[in-house]
Amino acid sequence: MKTYKVGGLSCAHCTNKLESRIQKLKYGETAALSYSSGRLLVDDHIPYAQIEKILKEEGAYIEHEGQEDQNNANSCCSSTTPHAGDYSYHDHLSHSIPAASGAAGSNPHSKARLWNSKTELGLSAVLYVLALALERFLPLYFIIALFVVSAILSGRTTFIKGAKRLFRFDFTIDTLMTIALIGAAAIGEWKEAALVAILFGLNEHLEGLGMEKARRSMDALLKTAPREAILIQGQSEQVVPVASLQAGDLVLVRPGDQIPSDGVIVEGVSSVNEAAITGESLPVDKGPEQAVFGGSLNNEGVLKIRIEKRYEDSSLAQILHLVKEAQETKTPTELFINRFAKYYTPLILVISALVILIPPLFFGGNWIDWLYQGLAVLIVGCPCALILSSPVAILSGITRNARHGILVKGGAHLEQLGKINTVAFDKTGTLTTGKPYVEKTIAYEGERFLHAAAAIEKASSHPLALAILREAERHGIRAGEAEQSETIPGQGITAIVDGERYWIGNEKSLSHLNLPDSVQEDIEKLKEEGYTLVIVSDSDRVLGMFGISDEVRPESSGVLSALHRLGIRRTVMLTGDHPQSAAKVAQRVGITDTYSGLMPAEKVDIVRKLSAEGAVAMVGDGINDAPALATAQLGIAMGKGTASAIETADVVLMQNHLGKLPEAIALARRVNRIIRWNISLSLGLKLIALILAVPGLLTLWIAILSDMGATILVTLISLSILIESNKVSPK
Repeated sequence: MKTYKVGGLSCAHCTNKLESRIQKLKYGETAALSYSSGRLLVDDHIPYAQIEKILKEEGAYIEHEGQEDQNNANSCCSSTTPHAGDYSYHDHLSHSIPAASGAAGSNPHSKARLWNSKTELGLSAVLYVLALALERFLPLYFIIALFVVSAILSGRTTFIKGAKRLFRFDFTIDTLMTIALIGAAAIGEWKEAALVAILFGLNEHLEGLGMEKARRSMDALLKTAPREAILIQGQSEQVVPVASLQAGDLVLVRPGDQIPSDGVIVEGVSSVNEAAITGESLPVDKGPEQAVFGGSLNNEGVLKIRIEKRYEDSSLAQILHLVKEAQETKTPTELFINRFAKYYTPLILVISALVILIPPLFFGGNWIDWLYQGLAVLIVGCPCALILSSPVAILSGITRNARHGILVKGGAHLEQLGKINTVAFDKTGTLTTGKPYVEKTIAYEGERFLHAAAAIEKASSHPLALAILREAERHGIRAGEAEQSETIPGQGITAIVDGERYWIGNEKSLSHLNLPDSVQEDIEKLKEEGYTLVIVSDSDRVLGMFGISDEVRPESSGVLSALHRLGIRRTVMLTGDHPQSAAKVAQRVGITDTYSGLMPAEKVDIVRKLSAEGAVAMVGDGINDAPALATAQLGIAMGKGTASAIETADVVLMQNHLGKLPEAIALARRVNRIIRWNISLSLGLKLIALILAVPGLLTLWIAILSDMGATILVTLISLSILIESNKVSPK
């Protein structure tokens, strides 16, 4: 596939029409043009000249050109010396947001157009005011000439595009404005025609600035990609493009520099700002053998880092690539509005014709007066504000979430996130840390019990063994040496410590003993409380036992409370753990429903059942969560979970905790509310203007102001999503 950056896109509706024209070309069926990003994706077989011709006819132009393989978007990163005109993946990440129509960009062609647009609009307004001021003092033909020149300066481009579309019976905003201008001139309303042209030009300019604000916010996010790295080769250092780094390369990162790609610190200690990846503002202390993210900022120390992943496989590259792709997707609401606009514009034409014809034909109305009213109805029918109701809000929401380390893989997923009323969680690694710890200890012979346990578990890397060793260290016990260690399948381990044999394991490891009632009662009590038991005994008696739990994440309880305050009616835990342990965690964090002892396929079945009852999001982090994540209406993965879970999920929390989940849902709901409000506002103002047409009170300038007012309000309300606050409202 071939990618172009397109400038001069005047509005979302016109962009959709332009996309339709390109799709009618041979090999054009898969063409996609995004108003949000200004990115055109077309088949390689379509000649450049054909695309350029269509764009030129619509007043658009190509800013950059390049190749992008859709099946492997990272493939072009291998080039370390891209040509000046190439639009490589890495370059795309850093410079992919084009200037909007009428907004400054890096392209000189764009700046020239901006200057001309502003100059012509300003001069047009000056001529209009001058004509009004001199109306009583100069001949009529001179005043008309001033109004005509004013209209030509500000409405020339719209008129030409609209006339071309009118001959093709392609009805867009430009077509409607062209008809209105011709009609106003035909009935001698030169003043109104000039004012309509000026206000429409201003409206398009402000609309472009609004989308440009959202694009620039996204641009700032995408420019976090590092560009160069200091490669250590023997005793020498060389500055190289980040795209040329390979796994295993050693790089030097000085204070204030970005870490070029995911890797491990070999030498040095520093604090690292990982906000670009996780959204967390506080720096994290890092030292040798600790992992670091590409794109994070080294604060003070000099670090030597061994690269573990090529840049295009790094966390930041994946985030930026997915955020870029998220701009291109259209939400169900956007698709509905686009379908609606196809019927809406012809309907407005019919209504306009009825307004012009019915009063004069059946009620003796004046033809000129009702022709004027009909032209005003045409302007009211401009669908710009309606079509703009969603894309700016969606782009702003995706950008704001990405800033906070919440990666939403498309507008449709953002919209769905705002509709969620049930959240299902995996337990291990999601609500809990997945790191066992000793929560309760019962010691019948204290020091000997801990000493024997630590000595036997010293050589083991099992998570339960590590938990026991940490508990022994907490009590100041240094692990000794065990001899003749032997694993007993299904029971535990037996070994000799200080000349005496000990057993450590579950209840089955006590088969050589007759347990006193008191010990049996303690075992049953710990089991009822949901602990995993590890019991230590010698040849004669039980020395003590550990009650081990999977540590609950400190934020889990607060997250669940916040979700319930947001109106999430059901929070569900799905786990393969035994019922007592699951019930214990559920009670601690505030889960409403618990399903335990589940296999991955059973998790899928329960998610399907829940989905039949409401909008369900599944939150998980492991390989076994991927099927459930894919089955739910929305899959949410934690960023430090497994690659399969992140790949499958629709939303990724780039932190290693759930703390941002309520914020993500609250922001998505806010985006949905704003889109609904925008649609109501744009249609409401048009309805009021149409009602004014019934008694003949609608004027051309009121019509254009109603459309312009709706467009400006819709844009400003949508951009308010980008404004940071201390807390997203949970309403």
